[in-house]
Amino acid sequence: MNTIQLCDRLLDDGYEELKSALPGVSIVQVIHVTGEESLAEARAIASRVDGILLDSGNQKLAVKELGGTGRTHDWTLSRRICDAVSVPVYLAGGLHSDNVALAVEKVSPFGVDLCSGVRTDGRLDEAKLGRFMSAVFGGQEQ
Repeated sequence: MNTIQLCDRLLDDGYEELKSALPGVSIVQVIHVTGEESLAEARAIASRVDGILLDSGNQKLAVKELGGTGRTHDWTLSRRICDAVSVPVYLAGGLHSDNVALAVEKVSPFGVDLCSGVRTDGRLDEAKLGRFMSAVFGGQEQ
């Protein structure tokens, strides 16, 4: 399966244009969880995408933050989004080995996405990745 992740909003007809131009490619739309408007945004786009990724960026800044911030967001709101839409929802935003189990318990996402939580000096840290995977799987062998 081929998938594209859109980190910024599209114009209303953008999803149909993408699906027409890229048949067979799934679309995952990132929603930056900043408040109640994030729930409305998820409901509005859920029928037009194949998945939603909840992250902690901020599209309203002069220089948009579109991911990789290392910050968590309101997981209660993320859970409400998961419950409100019928497409898979992935959770991102400040996840690391010390908080991923709680995040999964509170949000119950389809999957998790990570970046800064498994990096040291901008590079993938295999030890951090191992601890993260152990936390996700509760110490069970993967």
